[in-house]
Amino acid sequence: MQRRTPIVLGIDAGTTSVKTVAFRLDGTIAGVARSSVRIERDSRGGAEAELDRIWDAAAATITAVLEEVRADDDPEILAIGLTGQGDGAWFVDREGRPVRPAALWLDGRATERLATWRADGRAEAVHRATGSPLFAGALPLLAEELFEAEPGTRERFAHQLNCKDWLRYRLTGEIATDPSEASRTYLDTATGDYSAELVEALGHEHIRAGLPEVRDPQSLAGRVTAAAAAQLGLPEGTPVAVGLVDTAAAGVGLGAIGDGQGYAILGTTGFVGVNQPSRAHVRSDAGIVLSTGRGTQVLESMAPMTGTPNLDWVRGTLGLTLDHWSEVERQAAAVPAGSGGVLYLPYGSPSGERAPFLDSAASASWHGMSVTTTPAELLRSGYEGIAFSLRESLDVLGVAGALLVCGGGSESDLLCAILADVTGREIVRQDAPEVGARGVASLALVASGHAVDLASAVEVLAPDTSVFAPDAERSAVYAEAYGDFLAIRDAMRPHWPALRRLRAASTRLAG
Repeated sequence: MQRRTPIVLGIDAGTTSVKTVAFRLDGTIAGVARSSVRIERDSRGGAEAELDRIWDAAAATITAVLEEVRADDDPEILAIGLTGQGDGAWFVDREGRPVRPAALWLDGRATERLATWRADGRAEAVHRATGSPLFAGALPLLAEELFEAEPGTRERFAHQLNCKDWLRYRLTGEIATDPSEASRTYLDTATGDYSAELVEALGHEHIRAGLPEVRDPQSLAGRVTAAAAAQLGLPEGTPVAVGLVDTAAAGVGLGAIGDGQGYAILGTTGFVGVNQPSRAHVRSDAGIVLSTGRGTQVLESMAPMTGTPNLDWVRGTLGLTLDHWSEVERQAAAVPAGSGGVLYLPYGSPSGERAPFLDSAASASWHGMSVTTTPAELLRSGYEGIAFSLRESLDVLGVAGALLVCGGGSESDLLCAILADVTGREIVRQDAPEVGARGVASLALVASGHAVDLASAVEVLAPDTSVFAPDAERSAVYAEAYGDFLAIRDAMRPHWPALRRLRAASTRLAG
């Protein structure tokens, strides 16, 4: 009799797409399915998605990945883990039906209310409890904004379910959340409980009544119901873990679960995080703080805007859009460290910068150019600028030792090598995709009893890695250049608002 193949599923519901990934117990991927999610935007800054459409997308990926796996194996589905986008307002009624579309984390309609809360102290109350700065897409702000504009929404509201919590509810019928999601609502990240003081300060007792129970991320949240099993082709009773929000799940997927371990996600925006032993060990007021559910541990993180769009822009500006990235990187790699004396400030996001400093007027620029500067030097300086920015966040957070990395930018050997030289530490890249799904699949192994603890589960699903070691000579060059980078950046900051005004004036003339 042929032995069945044990499979654990990881579901990752991002902002614009949902993925379901089937992992074998040697860490290899047996199947992946993706489905897009439509975001609706409006002139008030709203950004919404239909909860039922998100479930439909998840259901389609689960069905598709099961078909893919069953085409090659006789799978035994051991358990399911879930992660997804965080924040926003996800309201359901007493029957578990969506009250309205989900207002997403990037929703900006509460921007004016945010300014009011900053002025009257309510934003500071949120910061004291959660440890994180308030922003327009956070639940406390969005809920008040929506309830004031839509009285019917307030009347029907019974439960707040974040993205992955909504999908888990559809799978199991259980309403719950985890500490990482609750950290962005009303959780006191020092105690691990919802803050009665914050709820009272905001006058949000009606919202508190609809907040889900906070459970251990690696605990069993429920089992697949008969209805969900019939729809999806899953075995009824399949265990489903509580899960984590996407950024925290990525840390688990990378194996960064111990105190002091740091990791970075190199993507459209950057992300740098480190596990601190407790809230008392948090080093910055500007970072985002999430309880991990592993005792008193919290994930302290920063998400600078200095991501890979800088490289896309540099590539396009130099007329290299038609060149394959391998050729672009070959040219940049041929230039010695220091880019011929050129420094690039990678603040190219139209919305400015948010970490490790907040400045909506931040702007990108090159410095140190001359008529002898080559396009290849400009190219390399783009990579170096991103690495300098990431190092600043690492230094602020106090990340020590090797740095685990993932994300689309980490596929660049050049960027990883430069980051190693700039930071003076080993960069360990996971050579497999779907890090968030892998993280919650690890949680699911523990929840279902197929791993004795999280460390064992992470080891079971760990893929191969590549290590980039720093070069002493290049690191010495970068140590001096990094000081220059910070000095030039700080000298430019007072001029950024004027440059933004000039940009606006020039745009008006062009129009």
